[in-house]
Amino acid sequence: MIHFVLLISRQGKVRLTKWYSPYSQKERSKVIRELSGMILNRGPKLCNFVEWRGLKAVYKRYASLYFCMCIDQDDNELEVLEIIHHYVEILDRYFGSVCELDLIFNFHKAYYILDELLIAGELQESSKKTVARLIAAQDSLVETAKEQASSISNIIAQATK
Repeated sequence: MIHFVLLISRQGKVRLTKWYSPYSQKERSKVIRELSGMILNRGPKLCNFVEWRGLKAVYKRYASLYFCMCIDQDDNELEVLEIIHHYVEILDRYFGSVCELDLIFNFHKAYYILDELLIAGELQESSKKTVARLIAAQDSLVETAKEQASSISNIIAQATK
């Protein structure tokens, strides 16, 4: 089971967090501080697995971001690396060569894509085409809602004149 997902920049800024196990806000801050310090200080030639508090942190660096997932001690690290890579591929496909700024300004889309992949810390959908189709459907729903809100506000504006 995946306990949480962290996306951290090389400067130590947290860009995305998703928690699947209960942690208080104080614990979350401590976890982020500990793990980001540990991961950022590791050399690039070291393996991508770190034992931490009886769990394993699996991470991978893509451009200026570290994608980190914390799993149970007996889970398969290579499978989690594949899940991380799968998530990055879907982000790349959606944003067209994803970068840190895409995640900063469109964090809600990054969360939505992650929610399509993982539910309760387990892989839900492995098909990139299915995820892309679901994201496109979500985008069209958002556009429809924006158009309806715009038309309603126009009707109200005309009625109040």
